[in-house]
Amino acid sequence: MSDAVLYDIAAGVARLTLAQPDNRNALTPALLDGLGDGLDAAVRDSSVRVVVLTNTGPAFCAGADLKGGGLAPARHDLPSILTAIQDSPKPVVARIAGHCMGGGVGLAAACDLSIAAPDVKFGFTEVRIGAAPAIISVVCLPKMRRGDALELFLTGERISAARAADAGLITDVAGSEGLDAATDTLVSKLLAGGPGALAAAKRLVFEVPGRGRAEAFEMTAAISRDLFASAEAAEGMAAFREKRSPSWVPADG
Repeated sequence: MSDAVLYDIAAGVARLTLAQPDNRNALTPALLDGLGDGLDAAVRDSSVRVVVLTNTGPAFCAGADLKGGGLAPARHDLPSILTAIQDSPKPVVARIAGHCMGGGVGLAAACDLSIAAPDVKFGFTEVRIGAAPAIISVVCLPKMRRGDALELFLTGERISAARAADAGLITDVAGSEGLDAATDTLVSKLLAGGPGALAAAKRLVFEVPGRGRAEAFEMTAAISRDLFASAEAAEGMAAFREKRSPSWVPADG
């Protein structure tokens, strides 16, 4: 694991912390490799139920490593990182505790759910240096209205966390309860869902819209049959009848 990304596990939650504050957590090869290795480890670890991506320092991620010449070669490149987040069968939550620019917005948008501190700024700033938000558009555009995308891509303006939420780039902005409490509340809701059910729910979101109606019904009927026939569903329905929490819910949840 790269020192650029800290990795720890507690109570079923794997936390990946971007830890290069001196260069605003720019997408250096070390940070990309740390992210890729951490995501791989979290998916392989059966004790991990939810992944949280967060940061140290004043920036969540400043995007391309401009001091190092942009997107330098790494074992894990940005497209593979964004793909790994979206393909993860375990929910990935972004806890955004610093400013988020360029490729950093892509990281946030790729996550399934995301909460930002209210003072965080976001921006597709690529046009200001003669580039464009090309790679990250793949994960950002499906979440955005076309008018918002045109305005933000073309102007490169920095926007508030509230505007980022309105544009669909993030899920929510932490309120008076604070970022940590808001993140913990969201994670606890995810831990209440069955692991197989959560993986299936993610698959529905990404795969159903691209299919024709007949194909979509065929796929979803198969998923539904498999889920209802699973040991997980049997436990969930037994817990419902017995008015108790299912076995996958943490004891203190």
